[in-house]
Amino acid sequence: MPHIAGIDHVQVATPPGADDAARAFYGGVLGLPEVPKPAPLNASGGVWFTAGSSQLHIGGQAGFVPAKKAHPAFFVEDFDAYCTLLRERGVEVREEAQVYGRRRAGIEDPFGNRIELIEASTG
Repeated sequence: MPHIAGIDHVQVATPPGADDAARAFYGGVLGLPEVPKPAPLNASGGVWFTAGSSQLHIGGQAGFVPAKKAHPAFFVEDFDAYCTLLRERGVEVREEAQVYGRRRAGIEDPFGNRIELIEASTG
């Protein structure tokens, strides 16, 4: 039966011209590996990263407004250590209520977009 098999990517908007700041945060601070954009899409700018088997696409948007509700949510291995690492890198990490027995935290990128972190395993 035809069905959706997964998520290929999530797009997060930034102010136009913020590729270097996005690269520094998502690649440098969060540690996501950057992947090259396909040549036909390079003219529009933006940067792409891998997150497990999916991708995170970052791109400038005219009239940008930070996403406070819509957000990517990342599974995090060694949740405590990762949250500590982010705090050491100057990121405000806000603990949130557990869901399905998994700890969660909220952070924001440098542009004010919400990001959720979810404990990858409970044991």
